[in-house]
Amino acid sequence: MSPARVGFCGLGKMGAPMARRLVDAGHAVHVWNRSPASAQALAAQAGDRCPVCATPADVARGADLVMLCLTDGAAVEAVVFGPQGLASAASTATTLVDHSSIPPSLTQALAARWHEATGGAWIDAPVSGGTAGAQAGTLAIMAGGDAAAIDAVAPVLAGYAARVTRMGDVGAGQATKLANQTIVASTIAAIAEAVMLARRAGIDAARMPDALRGGWADSVLLQTLLPRMLAPPVQASGTIRVMLKDLDTIQAMARERGVALAVSGTVRRWLARAVDAGYGDADISQIVQVSPND
Repeated sequence: MSPARVGFCGLGKMGAPMARRLVDAGHAVHVWNRSPASAQALAAQAGDRCPVCATPADVARGADLVMLCLTDGAAVEAVVFGPQGLASAASTATTLVDHSSIPPSLTQALAARWHEATGGAWIDAPVSGGTAGAQAGTLAIMAGGDAAAIDAVAPVLAGYAARVTRMGDVGAGQATKLANQTIVASTIAAIAEAVMLARRAGIDAARMPDALRGGWADSVLLQTLLPRMLAPPVQASGTIRVMLKDLDTIQAMARERGVALAVSGTVRRWLARAVDAGYGDADISQIVQVSPND
């Protein structure tokens, strides 16, 4: 695909490396971030290929495609529909791709408002793969929206994603991400419990990744997070607070659909204890510091 005029709003731990990969792929990327320093740092690296915009509306002007990577649903709504928001300046040709993780029902409502206001397409496209995947361009994208619209933007998304899978209509990407997070959070909790058990049994938990490699308990999460549980990282790749936010959204969707989620409900309470104990902004691996039964 020829270089596109792209906008990107939200340059946090995930958004900044994603936007940088788009620049490196040859796209002109107009960026906006609530804290200007992040946008200015990216522009300093990328030069005139990455203009910093004063408002989301400035990002939308002339854009073929605008990506969002924001903290929650309130932030998405404000950036899109607030004063000087994207909707105030977007053309009917502008497609919005939301990489944020927000409730499916909110996604559907915002998508309807976007189409009514601009005539443009909305694709919900949460990602999995963490900051390492964003930097390496190997993210997995779970997309919801019109099939033709997703096909049209997939070549641009390939700048930071190894795979884009359409899961259904608008909202399906977010629902898939919540299912993904159900697996991730439960697995992390199981690894933390295994570390606690190993320590009490006098086992050197640092040897477990090698001992379990290739067995049924092996996983990317085991190999990545167990060492981080034993030696806390200086910088979090994903925080306990953000995972708790996802678990709250999962529980809300489960209630809407009449599904009882016993395991993720227990994990959610553990995460809440960790936040109360002062670990909210710590790496997700640090739930190991808090007993699930305190």
